Amino acid sequence: MNSCPCGSGAEYAACCEPIVTGKKMAETAEQLMRARYAAHVKVEIDFLFASTHPDHRQGYDHQGTRTWAEKSDWHGLEIVETARGGAKDDEGEVEFIARYRDKDGLRSHHERAQFKRQDQHWLFTEGTPVKGQPLSSNKVGRNDPCPCGSGSKYKKCCA
Repeated sequence: MNSCPCGSGAEYAACCEPIVTGKKMAETAEQLMRARYAAHVKVEIDFLFASTHPDHRQGYDHQGTRTWAEKSDWHGLEIVETARGGAKDDEGEVEFIARYRDKDGLRSHHERAQFKRQDQHWLFTEGTPVKGQPLSSNKVGRNDPCPCGSGSKYKKCCA
């Protein structure tokens, strides 16, 4: 089974792939958020641009986004909270945490993403970073749960 990177538990072909390839529209803001995460994992940069609201494309760095997606090892998406963004809404917000590893180590991107519906299509408008809690000075032990959220021991996951 080719599980969807968005963490839904469904197969990619039945979950985010039809949205990323344009065969199906996202019905909710959360579906679009999940598809955008999957697009990062699959390096589908054209979809990321196309699913950004036209009024919010200024400054979009196509090559920088491609480089980030290609050079990151994606570790999962956590949907923290969704406000509005349902099938009958015109606006929505999805708070999420995307975990990945890059050349500098394990990272997480925590954001509140804003979405608007335009011509029946959900589009990403902008994101606001969510400031994390202060880091503890305690180091992660080899047998501690991995901080990436996988549920595995650190030594078997991201060590």
